[in-house]
Amino acid sequence: MNPWPVVIADLKSLRWIAFVVPIFIALAVAIGVAVSAQETALRRASTQAANDFDLVIGAPGSQTQLVLTTVYLQPEALPLVDGAILNRLAADRRVKAFAPIAFGDVVRGYPVVGTTTSFASRFGRVAPQEGRLFAREGEAVIGADVKLALGDEVTPSHAVAGHRSPFGVETAHEHEHRHEGAHYKVVGRLPRFGSPWDKAILVPIESVWEVHGLGNGHARDDAPLGAPFDAEKIPGVPAIVVKPLSIADAYTLRGQYRQGGTTALFPAEVLVTLYRAIGDVRDVLVVGAVLNDVLVFAVTIVLLLALAGLRRRRYAVLRALGASRAYVLLTVWLGASVILVAGCMAGLGLGALASDTVGRLVESRTGLVVAAGVGWPEILNTFGLVLAGGIMALAPAFASLRMPVDEALR
Repeated sequence: MNPWPVVIADLKSLRWIAFVVPIFIALAVAIGVAVSAQETALRRASTQAANDFDLVIGAPGSQTQLVLTTVYLQPEALPLVDGAILNRLAADRRVKAFAPIAFGDVVRGYPVVGTTTSFASRFGRVAPQEGRLFAREGEAVIGADVKLALGDEVTPSHAVAGHRSPFGVETAHEHEHRHEGAHYKVVGRLPRFGSPWDKAILVPIESVWEVHGLGNGHARDDAPLGAPFDAEKIPGVPAIVVKPLSIADAYTLRGQYRQGGTTALFPAEVLVTLYRAIGDVRDVLVVGAVLNDVLVFAVTIVLLLALAGLRRRRYAVLRALGASRAYVLLTVWLGASVILVAGCMAGLGLGALASDTVGRLVESRTGLVVAAGVGWPEILNTFGLVLAGGIMALAPAFASLRMPVDEALR
C-alpha cells in the first residue's frame, strides 16, 4: 500500500505546525552553514589579497599590524624605516624588484598610497585597464572600485587616527584636513584584484613625501621617479614590499632584515596566526550551532512524539483495517522525516543567502571580495543532519506502535 496519501493527510492536519517547525529547523541549520561558508571564503579572499606581497620589510613592532596596514590597507600609524634601505635593496642581486609603500592621506574616504610604478603594475604583471600608469609627480592611478574618472583632479586630506570617511564621500572632517595646494590628476585605472587595493589611489611616493614637506628623495627636483634615490634625502617609509629572485633568497633577506632596526616577514606567517584565531572562533561558533541544531531537533521530536500520541486512534484504525505494523511505522516515520528534511534543506539555502549577505558587508567595509558560497563541506554537514534527523524520526514512529490496537480504539 502507498503510505503517501496518509502522510499528506497527516501533514495537512498539522496545519501551522508543519510550516513553523521547519522554519525553526532552517534557522538553526543556517547558522552553521553560514559560519562555515563565510570562514572558508574569508580565508580564500585574504590569501588572494596577499599574493603580491612576497616579503614585507618594516620597523620593529607589531607584525600583525604591519600586514594589516600594508596588505589590507587598514589605517594605522606605522613607525618608519630608514629610507637608505631602498638603495641597498636596489643594489642587492637577490632582489628581483621592490617598492616602498607610504600611507597617511585620503581622498573621499579612499586611501592614498605612495609607491612606484613597479608596484602599481604589480612588478610588471598587470597593465592599466584604462589610461596609463603615473609618470610624474601629481599623477595618480586608481583602483577598479574608486568612483573617479580619468582626468579628475582631487586634493588629498591628511588622515586622522580613529576617523574613517565612507568610500566615495568627503566628510566635513576630511575637508578640514585638506592639503591645500596639493593636487592629483587621475591618469589610469587598474584592473580588479579582489582586494582592498581596488579602493586605493596610487600616486608616486615622491608626491607623498613632498606633500608632507619631506622633499622628494632625489638630489634634483627633475629626477626620474623611483630608484635610485639620494641616500641623504630619502625620508623614512612605513613599509617596503620586496620580490626576491628565489625562495632561498627570500629566506636569506628575511633573516638579514630581521635585525639592525628593521623587521621582515612573509605575510603568510601572520595569516597563519590569524587563521588559527579565526579557526578557533569558527570552531566555537560551529559547536554552538551544532548544539542549537540538536536542541531544535530534540524539541521537534518531542513535539512529534506528542502528536503521535494524539493520533493513536487513527493508527489503530489503520491496523484494524488490515494495515501492517511496517506500514504504520513507515507512515509515521515519513511524516516526521519530511518535516526534518524540509527544515534542513531550507536551512542550507538560507545559510547560503546569509553567507552571501555577510560577504557583501565585509567587502563594503574592507574591500576584500569574499565570494562566499555553499561548498561540499556545508552540503555534507547538512546531509549529516538529514541522516541524524531521519534516525531521530524513528522515535515517534516506534512510539505509535507501543499501544495495543484494542486499547487505542477505546
